Amino acid sequence: MIRVLICDDQAVVREGLRAIFKAAGDIDVVGVAQDGAEGVALTERYKPDVVLMDLKMPGVTGVQATRRIRAAHPAIRVLVLTTYDADSWVFDAIRAGASGYLLKDTPAEALIAAIRDTAAGRAHIDPAVAGQVLVRVAGALPAPASELAHGLSERELEVLRLIARGLTNTDIAAKLFLSEGTVRNYVSQVLAKLGVSDRTQAAVIALRHGLVELGDL
Repeated sequence: MIRVLICDDQAVVREGLRAIFKAAGDIDVVGVAQDGAEGVALTERYKPDVVLMDLKMPGVTGVQATRRIRAAHPAIRVLVLTTYDADSWVFDAIRAGASGYLLKDTPAEALIAAIRDTAAGRAHIDPAVAGQVLVRVAGALPAPASELAHGLSERELEVLRLIARGLTNTDIAAKLFLSEGTVRNYVSQVLAKLGVSDRTQAAVIALRHGLVELGDL
């Protein structure tokens, strides 16, 4: 079961999401929070796999809560909810460590798939604006040292480029003529060497280093 914590200041949204996930069969809503502060506290208590985080809440915002959760629990993934796909808060949330975002009007089936993808370590960013999101995020980050400083092998760099282009492990395996198990190992090694916990953050680093171009995203 995928353990999910819902954080949203609207009761109707919380209950609607709970009902959707209950029908999924493999998603267990371990708690609901009505603001960012409660979301942080309940994350500490329940240790969910994924926190589904509204961004614009009174008091502690979703961006602030995301930053606190990721700092305290790097293994817990945060998937943010937003009303507008180009909302500047989305860029702030990704910089704070969110694994991706989805719109509040996302169909139930796609929402469930996004939770499963996020729990599995895959980024979930709307393809229509993925390039814009990553460019905005990468442009605001401090310039890192050369990619060689991370000690990535040529094969690992190749895998990183494909991660940044949004390919799944299955896609990467087919493209590089490797087994999926081997690709999973390479992805784990890449994330560990970059010091990040998910593919979104790895993609930001790849873009920042010029390993991929905007047109490739």
